[in-house]
Amino acid sequence: MEGLEVIRVPAGGKDGPVAASGRVGSLRRSQRVCLNVEVEVEVRRGKEKPTTEHTKTLIVSAHGALILLRTSIAVRDALKLRHGTTKEEMDCRVVDVNASTSGAPEVGIEFLRPQQNFWRIAFPPLDWNPRGAESKVQGPQVMAGAQRPQKP
Repeated sequence: MEGLEVIRVPAGGKDGPVAASGRVGSLRRSQRVCLNVEVEVEVRRGKEKPTTEHTKTLIVSAHGALILLRTSIAVRDALKLRHGTTKEEMDCRVVDVNASTSGAPEVGIEFLRPQQNFWRIAFPPLDWNPRGAESKVQGPQVMAGAQRPQKP
């Protein structure tokens, strides 16, 4: 898949509760993958009218994503995330907000219910290491649907 980059993040254990600083624990529950997916984010605050913004993911996992969001947001805010292609919706909460070089803050969101297939990709196994021998290319590679050259 073009534009797909796998990054390794320690996995295992559960993220800790949201700290007073708004940051969660450093251990990840699932692998993260750099992937741009168009999403629609609906911010819901109490009885206020929901605010909607179209954006893209920067990183995805089975437990949430990192997105750029211009809408004013705070840790613990409730969101509804709509996948741009499948239109599937997921209830989320904000777990982290950081400044970015793009001008829009980077917002870490967590699914209220983990969903392995929300992003429609296969995540690497928890023990996968991009530097490991099993990740090295061995022998000829065949792309799905590619035709083999015919012998003259």
